[in-house]
Amino acid sequence: MARDLASAPPAFQEALRSLAHARTRRDVVLTETPAPSRIAPFAAAIDGHLTARDAEASGRFVVLHDPEGQDAWEGVFRVVALVKAQVDAEVGADDLWAQAAWSWLDDALQTVPHRASGGTVTKTVNESFGELATRPSEVQVELRVSWTPTDTDLGPHIAAWTELMASCAGVPPVPEGVTALPGGDR
Repeated sequence: MARDLASAPPAFQEALRSLAHARTRRDVVLTETPAPSRIAPFAAAIDGHLTARDAEASGRFVVLHDPEGQDAWEGVFRVVALVKAQVDAEVGADDLWAQAAWSWLDDALQTVPHRASGGTVTKTVNESFGELATRPSEVQVELRVSWTPTDTDLGPHIAAWTELMASCAGVPPVPEGVTALPGGDR
């Protein structure tokens, strides 16, 4: 956090408690990490790594809080999230993939109270030539997104981010009320 939690406003403390009790995907390991200190008076950051078999994705979830609010945020909180995923080589040839990835964000946030979402989708294709020509193409996607939560319950926001991470890596969602069996994640 950018400042000591004891000196943080009650709204920020409440938001952090909601993150601690959030129900997220079991196949995403979350780790608290140092937050940026110059963007907002109060901040927290969490790194995530997808552990599903045959899938590779990671990212960062940052909560920013400015009790005075910021016009660009349209509120006093802002979530800034990053997702990086290794995807199938066919994605490299798909011109509509970025729109599909953005729709996964919209789907993940569909029931999450928020406003002012924005971001970018980047696709990187690595193709090998010459002596390395036998290597298969590698495609990595990266989503950099942000949105403004409309209340202090950030649990649904981090849950949506873990779903987005899984979607980008091609791991299907786990239906609500269903527990995935060990080893059955893909």
